Amino acid sequence: MRLTALALTLATPLAAQDCGASLPDFKAGLQAEATAMGIPAATARAFLADAQIDPAVLRADQAQGVFQLDFVTFARRLISAARIENGQAMSARYDDTFTRIEDQYGIPRGVLLAFWAFETDYGAIQGDFSTRNALFTLAHDCRRPELFRPELLAAMQLYARGDFDLDTTGAWAGEIGQVQMLPRDIIAHGTDGDGDGHISLKTSAPDALMSGAALLASLGWRANEPALQEITVPATLDWSRTGLNHPAPAADWAALGVTAKTGDLADLDGAVLLPMGRNGPAFMAYPNFAVYFEWNQSMTYVTTAAYFATRLAGAPIFDAGNADPGLSGDQMIALQDKLVALGHDVGGSDGILGEKTREAVQTEQQRLGLPADAWPTADLLARL
Repeated sequence: MRLTALALTLATPLAAQDCGASLPDFKAGLQAEATAMGIPAATARAFLADAQIDPAVLRADQAQGVFQLDFVTFARRLISAARIENGQAMSARYDDTFTRIEDQYGIPRGVLLAFWAFETDYGAIQGDFSTRNALFTLAHDCRRPELFRPELLAAMQLYARGDFDLDTTGAWAGEIGQVQMLPRDIIAHGTDGDGDGHISLKTSAPDALMSGAALLASLGWRANEPALQEITVPATLDWSRTGLNHPAPAADWAALGVTAKTGDLADLDGAVLLPMGRNGPAFMAYPNFAVYFEWNQSMTYVTTAAYFATRLAGAPIFDAGNADPGLSGDQMIALQDKLVALGHDVGGSDGILGEKTREAVQTEQQRLGLPADAWPTADLLARL
């Protein structure tokens, strides 16, 4: 049972619990917390003994410039003919596993295939960072210790029960296996998909896929419903009604002239998503789209993953349109600084066009009498 923050403070020196503390104090605090959780003291000591700060992890954490790319550029970089062909081959190879996932959770196989492709190229590239050192480094760093300290302790729990080797490798942020899951999620949702009595997310595709499906279901995936669908929008649409914060019933969108690119709109509430503004691609985002953000916080990544899932299910290549030129990373930071000065909460000036920045942009576009499509341009930056 995890100690409360107060109990931890009383049990060991406060410096031992703080990010940035000396490594001996930091390890002592972790040792105390692990023991309080029921992990044998000798096991905790063995786990922590050779744990080290990895500067490469810190560099990777601070250099995620890929998410500054616009949707079209990012999607074209990640989605290739080879990835589609490999996805189709993997779908056939593990058809029994995907059928079980569809029957048990109502999650289309394209969803898991897309994550599998983007995270590790279908298991081929799982990362070569020491998982123990990655989590130790990020728990010690003061940027997001509240996220990574529990993950480090969860890895220690896996080690205590024999399900984690000290030489385990994975992504720089501590994710493990073919669909890249963090230790707490492995503890909560790890599933023996191949029936061999063990859960190995690194070597067993059925284990990884079933575990990923269990995680998505726990995050609120609505069975047998779509997440994203390409649409056509009329030039006369009120752009201020677009965006993830403006969902409406499909019938309302149809009345406004919104149509599905193929098939019909789902009979669900949906939001018109214009990742690059009114002149770029257009999608209807349904409730399941929100679940993607529980896997990854990047709007660009999420939209690309959800779209790729539809491609793997047979959807055509999206219409890229002719979007107005976007902003560079430095321009985006300047825009975010101006939005903050105007009283908007954009979640920090990081140069990434996230949902908070998009909502602030849309508000300012309305105020200035511009088309409120949430796509920031040089013209908007100049006006602000």
